[in-house]
Amino acid sequence: MVDVTLTAPRRRGFSLASFLEGGGVWPAVPAVLYLAVFMVAPIVTLLAFGFVTIDRGAIGEEGFTFAHMAGVLSDPLVWRLMWRSFWIAVVSTTLTLVFAYPVAYAYGHLKGIARTLLLVAIISPLLTSALVRTYAWIVVMGGRRGLLNQTLLSLGIVEQPLQLLNTSTAVVIGMTQIHLPFMILPLLAVLSERDRHFEEASLNLGASEVSTFFRVVVPMSMPAIVAGFALVFAVSYTNFIIPQLLGGGNYSTLAVQVYEQTIVVLDWSRGAALATLLLSTCFLFVFAIVALGNRFTRWNEVRR
Repeated sequence: MVDVTLTAPRRRGFSLASFLEGGGVWPAVPAVLYLAVFMVAPIVTLLAFGFVTIDRGAIGEEGFTFAHMAGVLSDPLVWRLMWRSFWIAVVSTTLTLVFAYPVAYAYGHLKGIARTLLLVAIISPLLTSALVRTYAWIVVMGGRRGLLNQTLLSLGIVEQPLQLLNTSTAVVIGMTQIHLPFMILPLLAVLSERDRHFEEASLNLGASEVSTFFRVVVPMSMPAIVAGFALVFAVSYTNFIIPQLLGGGNYSTLAVQVYEQTIVVLDWSRGAALATLLLSTCFLFVFAIVALGNRFTRWNEVRR
């Protein structure tokens, strides 16, 4: 007769041995601590400054107050700047999608050295600071001596130099070019690995190449479109370098106001209140983009 003894599995506690063995949640602890110390804590501190009064670097005696947030929410200028930030972000993000999709689609059809060169061309702008690329646009669009105006005047295309710098057009152009890689890379990852059998089946069933592209390829890449749109919108909505340099001193957005109130005026309380409004609205907009994109993706899946 064989004696079989059932024993309960030994629970692994939170010990140094389990950490060294890579068990449980211990491997994630260093990353969580790093994020908590260097990302979460500074953001929470900044947002908390919007609910206290800071005078000469010290917190006032009145303590917690909604006065600064109420002042921001009741200021019509703040809402106009938020609308401008939203409008510029939507326009520049839409343009990045329009320019990025053909590049990502072409990448999926290239092979060999041509594919490698295109990938290098996509990634290489990320090796340069956005500040440097913004200054490059100042050289291109700046006044009569700007590269663009000199070329147009020398060719006789225009008689007077174009006023591009310090305008909304300059800001949109700069944001579109600088944020373009962030839209291309998600599309590139999806389009280059898509299942081509669906396209072949569509063509064999009599659909045209245009119909196949819009009814098969585009729906298949919808998750990448949503991810890229949300990412580029977030960085465009909260960007202050490009509006500050290409828009000029009189051109302001909500992010520029945060910078000016915090760094120039040294009104940390109002700057923190503006930052709270900026981050919260950015979160809501991105959440709406993702929710709408997920619903549209499910609709395409059901339709297919």
